[in-house]
Amino acid sequence: MKDSAQMLPSDSSQAENSSAGGSFASVTAQVCIVTGLSGAGKSTALKVFEDMGHFVVDGLPVSLVMEMVDMMSRPSMSHFKGIALGMDLRQSNFVEDINECLSVLAGNNIRPMLLFLEANNQELIRRYAATRRPHPLERGGMGLEAALLAERSSLRPLREMADLVIDTSRFSIHDLRRAIQKRWSGNKGKLRAIRVNVISFGFKYGVPREADLVFDLRFLANPYFVDELRPLSGKDKAVADYVFNSPHARDFRDKLVDLLFFMLPLMEAEGRYRITVAVGCTGGRHRSVAMAEEILQALRQADYPAFLEHRHLELG
Repeated sequence: MKDSAQMLPSDSSQAENSSAGGSFASVTAQVCIVTGLSGAGKSTALKVFEDMGHFVVDGLPVSLVMEMVDMMSRPSMSHFKGIALGMDLRQSNFVEDINECLSVLAGNNIRPMLLFLEANNQELIRRYAATRRPHPLERGGMGLEAALLAERSSLRPLREMADLVIDTSRFSIHDLRRAIQKRWSGNKGKLRAIRVNVISFGFKYGVPREADLVFDLRFLANPYFVDELRPLSGKDKAVADYVFNSPHARDFRDKLVDLLFFMLPLMEAEGRYRITVAVGCTGGRHRSVAMAEEILQALRQADYPAFLEHRHLELG
């Protein structure tokens, strides 16, 4: 049995050794079962897995587990990094269901990771008082303290089986996010966890409200004043060549990419899972579009899940 601690990792060498190569079903670390005490943070943990790029299902019947895992091996689902299954006392025969789930997966050469979340009774009582929701066992006539004790006792075998036990008593939502991201950082596949949205825009139409970082490109030479380039956009090679023929544009691009590569791992470590970078010029048609295309390419080459929107391209 593991010793009580705020965060208790287990020896996962078996999972790591068996995760090299093969189909989705052979990548053991890609399947995670999230369980634990009611009120300890399962819903939050599942949201973290979803933000990290996992396909999340809460309350999936055991009879459908292999069907779901098989579905994840389809090419259309390849953009997901794994699957996270939430299971708790709301399901009848809960402990038996998890054991059956593990057996079914093991019979198909899949060893999932089992994450168990817990918290001390005082903190759980505080959380239930704050949410004003009943504990699942209270519906059977138990008081809250008795329900917590009964649940803790019934789930002790699962806690002992868990690959990772996290005590969330003193955790904020961000603390739990960081703990999960740290533990699963080696299981993410090629892509990193933090998503980068790149937006090109025109200042004359307004700065995107959702932008975390805004950069003004109006100091660069403007292709708008070149007659043959005016009807084109920054997506056209002639315009991009014109913009990046300037050493100032090339230097700015390189320095901005270096800044992002410096910031993104630090932001990811703090639990951020999304950042929006906006680059603007006067009309949002030439300079900002060309620069945004370059930034997108650099981010994707570094395995960041990056997405591009030319907000004012058709207006500029």
